[in-house]
Amino acid sequence: MKPEKKHKIVTFGEILMRLSPQDYNCFVQAQQADIFYGGTEANVAVALARMGCETSHVTTLPDDFTGASAKGHLNRYGVDTSFVACNNAPLGIYFLEQGVVHRPGRIVYNRSHSSFAETDPDEFDWEKILDDASWFHWTGITPAISSGAFRALKDALQVAHNKGITVSTDPVYRGNLWQYDADPSATLREMVPLSTVFMGGPEEINMLFGTYFEEEEFEDAAKFLMAECPVIRNVVQKTRSSVNASRHEIASRCWDGKRLYVSDPIEITPVVDRIGTGDAFAAGLIYGMLHYNWDEALQFANATSALKHTIPGDACLLSADDITGVIRSGFNGRIIR
Repeated sequence: MKPEKKHKIVTFGEILMRLSPQDYNCFVQAQQADIFYGGTEANVAVALARMGCETSHVTTLPDDFTGASAKGHLNRYGVDTSFVACNNAPLGIYFLEQGVVHRPGRIVYNRSHSSFAETDPDEFDWEKILDDASWFHWTGITPAISSGAFRALKDALQVAHNKGITVSTDPVYRGNLWQYDADPSATLREMVPLSTVFMGGPEEINMLFGTYFEEEEFEDAAKFLMAECPVIRNVVQKTRSSVNASRHEIASRCWDGKRLYVSDPIEITPVVDRIGTGDAFAAGLIYGMLHYNWDEALQFANATSALKHTIPGDACLLSADDITGVIRSGFNGRIIR
């Protein structure tokens, strides 16, 4: 399953600095912390770049050494940053206390007045940015940050729609992020109809439309969404169950308008780093949809997400060959010599 064409994927969203104590320490006992860089859409761009795709991440960063460090993180893994804007606001930060076994992980964000929150939508020439793009990916986090980020995203989606570019969305809802005067559901409903791939299930559809679908009604919820938003061609959901913070199981399902696809579950134990595993799934799904059939695409997306649980930091850093190799091995984890 070797790809022949190098696809260009564009993502738009905030990149943050992450501070996390080492060795699963609590913050109250920590004397030092590891620094990572990440953000939902940026993580997707990094993962896809490592898989061999041409990726470009669009964001706003501070014009100082923290912004240069964040940009350097993207460049290190092959992500293009030609269209990154700069301003004098600070880099967003989040603090992560890793969970382990029965102790849950905890996150605190410091991003209310970040450089990305101060995004000026006029900074971005989306006609140029999306030139020759195969795919554009966005999430519900970006329009939650500020009205400027929302307007920039809305402009991008309109251009992508006009160009016939495949658009995927994970319309994740984080209530604590919506601090400006906006109705989250109504705002997201403006943009979801401009997308072609919806990464979510009954919970997200209920949030958007005020419906009451149960988790077992995925197919009915997907049909309802596609009737409301005719541009959407695929509805894909990653599901997760957990025994505790260190032992999870993931699977996925897809409705393409004609058939329901369901993947085999993958057990992950122990979980090394929970952050970015949904982003890894999104990256794996995008790569899979560009190169494989639906059964293989779901399998690849699941494997990408499962493997991210083993990698410290925010993004999956494995090549496509690494991931397919693990799939072929049956996830046996044996040393490769």
